[in-house]
Amino acid sequence: MSSINRRSFLQQSALATAAISLSPSGGFSAEAAADKLKLGLIGCGWWGMVDVEAAFKAGGIELIALCDVDSENLEKSAVRVEKLQGQRPKTFKNYEDLLKVEGLQAVIIATPPHWHALQFIAALDRGLDIYCEKPLAYDIREGQAMVAAAQKATGRIVQVGFQRRQSPAIRQVREYIQQGGPGRIIEVEAQINYRADMKDATPQNPPASLDWDLWCGPAPKLPYSPNIGYFSWRFEKEYGQGHLVDWGIHLIDAARWILGETMPRSVQAAGGIYYFKDKITTPDVLTTHFDFEKCPVIWRHRMYGAAEYTPDVSNGIFFYGEKETVFVTDNRWVVVPKGRGQTPKVTQAQADTSVAHITAFLTAVRTRKESEPLCTPAEAFASTSTVKLAMVAYETGSKVTWNSATSQIENNSVAARLLKRDYRAPWKHPYQA
Repeated sequence: MSSINRRSFLQQSALATAAISLSPSGGFSAEAAADKLKLGLIGCGWWGMVDVEAAFKAGGIELIALCDVDSENLEKSAVRVEKLQGQRPKTFKNYEDLLKVEGLQAVIIATPPHWHALQFIAALDRGLDIYCEKPLAYDIREGQAMVAAAQKATGRIVQVGFQRRQSPAIRQVREYIQQGGPGRIIEVEAQINYRADMKDATPQNPPASLDWDLWCGPAPKLPYSPNIGYFSWRFEKEYGQGHLVDWGIHLIDAARWILGETMPRSVQAAGGIYYFKDKITTPDVLTTHFDFEKCPVIWRHRMYGAAEYTPDVSNGIFFYGEKETVFVTDNRWVVVPKGRGQTPKVTQAQADTSVAHITAFLTAVRTRKESEPLCTPAEAFASTSTVKLAMVAYETGSKVTWNSATSQIENNSVAARLLKRDYRAPWKHPYQA
């Protein structure tokens, strides 16, 4: 790509970014805002309320119902929503009751991933549109059942929370790479290194406000501790499956999307719990090799000690091309030409991706059209299953070969058994072979 073409490309991208950022109301007209979409929220934790506030910034919505298995969380969220819209939403402990609310048009699902499949399919059965947080599912077979249900529910709008697809920096890098700017991509490296803060991991009685049995739902019921009860469930294998599945999945999704890839042909992983021994059950150090068709994608994370040394690149993706290396993070991308003494070309690209992503969903619900780039269940399945295969490889200590045509792990019966886990009674797994 010539310097003139590159400059023109960046100018066009900047104008597109400005157009997005100058639409704080999501671009809804006054007429559209008068006919507010009726939303419900399932899961009133930290990120569930982030989604809610993003929806209010997008505009044109009314939150008519909330659901949470913790009565204290539920009440705090109801008070917050009432302040935002001037009217108190209905509140429920069970999501089945929320889904029956008259006039409900769409739901936000922001529960831990071990609950996503059942809530997602039930919402589709009620004829509702869905904004579901990532990862799509806890296990790969759940994801398949969710994709099948979404395909069957003709006309439903479903968006999955890979909001980094709305990042202007990631979009610009996608276009730049697909236009051949850095030449053929030889290798990709993605990483998020940071220091995690852990809570008390001692088993104890859950808070009186929390129905722990219902929180665990179809997953195994582990003894409650503050370190797995709320935010930190992300690092518990039975509920969140760790740093790659929780946070790294965003960068793996972005890498796939930029490269135009589907799923890897094989995955290998190595790591362990070295710093947070006896506090978490997923690796605090992990390296994963994804063998995609175009090139390998390498994932690395360490949950301590690295962000301080290289803060500028502690969260992002490197694309190593024949002519250039490109680095991208949420709000910035850098081009480094090959050769010594080259000056990096830095492009800043700020945006509120959470608002942009839920705005795209709400716009699609209003127009009944899937605006680009909605992250469909099929796309979310590919990214979720990619990181799930990594955890299967890690847990089995083996190379995992994936056959996309048959949706099977080949020649590895131990790993194949981890494609689906048994549900705790009385819940029933939605996948039927």
